[in-house]
Amino acid sequence: MSKQIQRVRHELKRRDVEVARVAPLGAHFVSVTFRGDDLADFVSASFDDHVKFVLGEDVRRDYTPRHYDRDARELTIEFALHGDGACANWARQAAVGQQVAIAGPRGSMIVPADFGFHLLAGDETALPAIRRRMEELPAGVRAIVIVATDEALDLHSAAQLDVWQVADGNALVDAIRAMPLPLEDAFVWFGGEASVAARVRDVVHGEKGFPRDASRISAYWKQGASNHHEDL
Repeated sequence: MSKQIQRVRHELKRRDVEVARVAPLGAHFVSVTFRGDDLADFVSASFDDHVKFVLGEDVRRDYTPRHYDRDARELTIEFALHGDGACANWARQAAVGQQVAIAGPRGSMIVPADFGFHLLAGDETALPAIRRRMEELPAGVRAIVIVATDEALDLHSAAQLDVWQVADGNALVDAIRAMPLPLEDAFVWFGGEASVAARVRDVVHGEKGFPRDASRISAYWKQGASNHHEDL
């Protein structure tokens, strides 16, 4: 491969922050911006990064850093509001001035934006990372986005963008299986439920023979588990 994916480590640091702004984002998300002096040296080098959102002593969940403003010392995270989880319930009532903690990211997988072809797929939990990546991609590359959601998708990118909205994980796997996938100058990314992630992995690497070193397939969550994140 002519393009190299770079992996870097960051100092793992807990940061105390407070809520600066809260804004609804469609029917199933809320955008929360945190502010604090502890964010002065925050680093997020990749759309694939995740931080630990900390509530009390027992709750730690992974979230994508959606936007970081070093000058303002602000970090924005988009929370999915599905289910009855501790963080989703917190996000539903988030208010300016509330105190929380954020840790990480521990490291970054920096994916060159100038791959000629990008496939990004997932369920609603993948949307913050996909939105961030779409904004980063330059003109002259092609991106296909496949999302299993009934959320209205509002994606912006300079790239040549095709957006496929499907009903569920089964339809997402079928869509990937049916599409031609170039084996060179391409990158594949998935984030979503563990059983769907395993099927995507089998299609992408097994059936299509796509190189593992040009992909990231992550189980963001697992049915029945309260805290799950795994790279397949």
